[in-house]
This record gives sequence, structure tokens and C-alpha cells, in this order.
Amino acid sequence: MIQSMTGYGKAVSEYENKKIVAEIKSLNSKQLDLSTRVSSFYREKDIEIRNEISQRVERGKVEFSVYVENATSDVTSKINTTIFQQYVEQLSQLAEKSGIEKPTNWFEIILRFPEVMKNETAELTDEEWAVVKTTLLASIEQLQLYRKEEGKALHAVLLQKIDNIQQYLEQTVQYESERIDKIKQRLHENLKAIDDKIIVDENRLEQELIYYIEKLDVNEEKERLKHHLAYFKSTMQEPTSSGKKLGFIAQEIGRE
Repeated sequence: MIQSMTGYGKAVSEYENKKIVAEIKSLNSKQLDLSTRVSSFYREKDIEIRNEISQRVERGKVEFSVYVENATSDVTSKINTTIFQQYVEQLSQLAEKSGIEKPTNWFEIILRFPEVMKNETAELTDEEWAVVKTTLLASIEQLQLYRKEEGKALHAVLLQKIDNIQQYLEQTVQYESERIDKIKQRLHENLKAIDDKIIVDENRLEQELIYYIEKLDVNEEKERLKHHLAYFKSTMQEPTSSGKKLGFIAQEIGRE
């Protein structure tokens, strides 16, 4: 089955307050040329994402991205109450010893001190990764459907071209014997045109003609061409990727 190398796929899923979007597109390329853009929260799964894509997409320049829409930040800030309290006690003691009046905006001041605020990054859970993976596979499936639809159109065009060549090949049969007779006649006429007085050994001439005409015989090439055309058609029906093989057969068809 022929598949186009160009295509596009998109899938969307939801997990808690997140809208997860996966997009994949491909263009022509002899080998698999894969690039990924993964949200920082899912970056730890980049290798696994690449493996999933490479197992399902054989060729093409492929660009994949997964991102989150309309979601709150995965980073939360919390006050380290232990350190905050230590700063309060130390500043109170220092103010009393130094005879300094305690400030009224203690809270704002201490929040700026080192390590009072701590950032916590949420971890990717197995449940969320399962949703992301399902979204990834759904986008790949959409890409494959797109490529198959384009492949059907390409299959129809190639099949028409092959059928045309087969028809032309069959039409040459009726001209084959006439072609040989015309070559013989033209050679005789050329010999006579040189000099009417030349005596031609008809037996020797016939031998030379046979040798010459054998070189002009194209039956072997026609048989090979017929085989290549049939092989091209059968290869188009193969379930696996066959672009390289079809390219080689097309070269052989052109050569014949």
C-alpha cells in the first residue's frame, strides 16, 4: 500500500485542569528525520516519545510537539515557616539588644530573605503520562490516515501510468513483423542506390541481415518491461513501505 510522506495529525486530551495538545507533521525525506518540541514538564519523556514515533513512522522529515493549553503553573511557591520564624526571633533579639524600634512591616521584609520562599515543582504522575501517551498515539494515527488518503490518490495516478505503458507495449506487437520487413527493404534500396552494377550475393546479404536484425530485436526488452510493469503493480499492493523498491523498479522500466 502506497503512503504519502506528507501529512498532519493533531489530538487533544484533558487531564485535571490541563488541556494537552499533540501535533505531528511530516514532509518528504529519504530517511526518518525526527525533531521534537516537548513541554518542559514532559521533557523527561522525550526519549520515550521519540521511540513511539520512530516505531510507527518509517520515513519523512517529522516534527512533533506536545504542549499544554490553559493550565496553571506546575511550579508552586510556599513559605518556609521554620526559617521565617527563625528570622523573626533573630530580628527581635537584635532589635532589643540594639535599642532599635521593631519595624511594622516585618512580614514583607522577611519574605525577601534567602530561603524563606521555596518553589516546589509538581512531578509527572503515571496517570498524567498515560494521558499524554494516548494523545501522542492519537496524533500519529491521524497522521497515518492523512498519509494513506494521499497515498490512495498517488496510487491511482501511478496505476494509470503503468496501464498506459502496458497498452502501448501491446500495440507494438502488430508493428513488429512490418518493422523488420521495412528494415530489409530499406537496406536493399540503399545498396541499389550506391551502384546498380554491384552484384550482391543474396545468401551473404541474408546472413548479414539476420545478424543485423538480431541486434535490432527488442523482444527480450519487451518481456523484461512486461515483468517490471507487473512487479510494480504487485509492489504497490504490499502492506509495508515500498517507496524505495518502487523507485528502483521505475528506473528499470525507464531503462527498458
